[in-house]
Amino acid sequence: MLQHGYNTYALGKWHLTPADQISAAGTYERWPLGRGFERYYGFLGGDTHQYYPELVYDNHSVEPEKTPEEGYHLTEDLVDKAISFIADSKQIAPKKPFFMYFCPGAMHAPHHVAKEWADRYKGQFDGGWDAYREQVFKRQKELGIVPRDAELSRHDPDVQDWNTLSDGEKKLYSRMREVFAGFLTHTDFHYGRLFNFLKSIGEWDNTIIMFISDNGASSEGGPSGSVNENKFFNNVPDSLEQNLKMIDELGGPSTFNHYAWGWTFAGNTPFHRWKRETYRGGVSDPFIVHWPKGIKSKGGVRTQYAHAIDMLPSVLEMIGIEAPTSIKGVTQSPIEGHSFAHVLDDANAPSKHITQYFEMMGHRSIYHDGWRAVCPWPGTSFKESGMFFGAPIDKDKLTELDAKHWELYHVDKDFAENHNLADANRAKLIEMIATWYVEAGKYNVLPVDSRGVTRFADERPQIAIARTSYTHYPGTQMVPINAGPSVLNRPHSITADVEIPKGGAEGALLSAGDVQADFPFTFKTASCSMSTTTSAVIFITSCQMSLFRRDATSCASSAK
Repeated sequence: MLQHGYNTYALGKWHLTPADQISAAGTYERWPLGRGFERYYGFLGGDTHQYYPELVYDNHSVEPEKTPEEGYHLTEDLVDKAISFIADSKQIAPKKPFFMYFCPGAMHAPHHVAKEWADRYKGQFDGGWDAYREQVFKRQKELGIVPRDAELSRHDPDVQDWNTLSDGEKKLYSRMREVFAGFLTHTDFHYGRLFNFLKSIGEWDNTIIMFISDNGASSEGGPSGSVNENKFFNNVPDSLEQNLKMIDELGGPSTFNHYAWGWTFAGNTPFHRWKRETYRGGVSDPFIVHWPKGIKSKGGVRTQYAHAIDMLPSVLEMIGIEAPTSIKGVTQSPIEGHSFAHVLDDANAPSKHITQYFEMMGHRSIYHDGWRAVCPWPGTSFKESGMFFGAPIDKDKLTELDAKHWELYHVDKDFAENHNLADANRAKLIEMIATWYVEAGKYNVLPVDSRGVTRFADERPQIAIARTSYTHYPGTQMVPINAGPSVLNRPHSITADVEIPKGGAEGALLSAGDVQADFPFTFKTASCSMSTTTSAVIFITSCQMSLFRRDATSCASSAK
């Protein structure tokens, strides 16, 4: 795009930089500005707090300009910056084209939105997830986005039967969905602000907009949802009693909330299963393409197979640009997707994307010309397999899975993968399994690694050598957790050298973490007759913390 005169902007989630390279020490080649974008505003991690985000502006970390009490929310902030990026250029060079990658934290966890947005949906989900699925499925058929003869998938064995839940559970889970729905409406409103800006500057009709999610509905909330999703990643069980006490805080700054599996299941209607698995419920997404000046067909539905990797070649074809073979002397890898530009004005044109493999934490599948084969891991559900995700697959287990556990679906006729034809059409199944291995070999999928989040514990490259002493300076950028001291489950001490002015002072000595999990230390001193330098030494052992001060003078002090 840069080579063809486009401005290039990235906003929001950029979960593409190796963890050892996201600190101020760099390197910056894999930050957005090192990957062809001229301007960036967003966050480098997989998710972030919507009220207290870990923000990066171009190549440095920044703080939000407002607090949640002053009305701050990340989605609004990102849209403000998106508008300003475009406006900055358009007021000088009105005819200069732009490319923008816009990826807000919404609708990813945490589900954060002000109470008035969630309250718009008060009581609308009290019928539960099964009733909601039936309503959605009916509406999908009316809109023509699923075939008229499609069948709704079974009730998932890992999802509780709504009718067996207690009143407290129903109340909590309904509110979780109300918050999610309000979050979506809030997001839609702010997308509207961006779109209205494009209309106001006369760019709406000639702007290609491709709108897509990144996976099926997420299941990190677990079977009962959570007020703090970090519990899931640390194997800490949720408490209904604790969550009910915080029901009025769901969506607010004090939570990091995520809904229960039942709503994940419902969110993927009519499919079964969810994110981290490769049934259609885990890998299918809504996708909208909008370009009034360039697409003659309006409001149509397309059923041709397409994948996210097809977006790039499609855009290049639509605007008439050839992909470069080299950039700055570096030979570029071939584009792996296939353009779908030809189907936008021809609903009957065949798809160019015939084969696509999937693999996620050992869960495998393959699409080929109207068929799908799926090898679920650890099984069709956690309840039926007796295992949770993350169990390792050794060579013997892989052989067993390939011999006995692949499923086969003719998705051209069986939209939601309800009828397993593995036994009835063994020849086709063997062909599909072989195709999966061909694709896996071609795209470096092997060996299959099913360990899930335990892979995070693997030793990885670090920007700095291991050491037992760290020195932090005032006025510097935020230090990511992986670049800071590793104090997990080990005793340690913290020494702070501070200047105490005449009249006393108060402030933060150290802050680590965020509003969900942290250990901040602040201090306050009484009036002193002179300025003095003091050291505060904090000894932390297990989960107990105490602060000892040694002062040059006998100023009264206290730790908060």
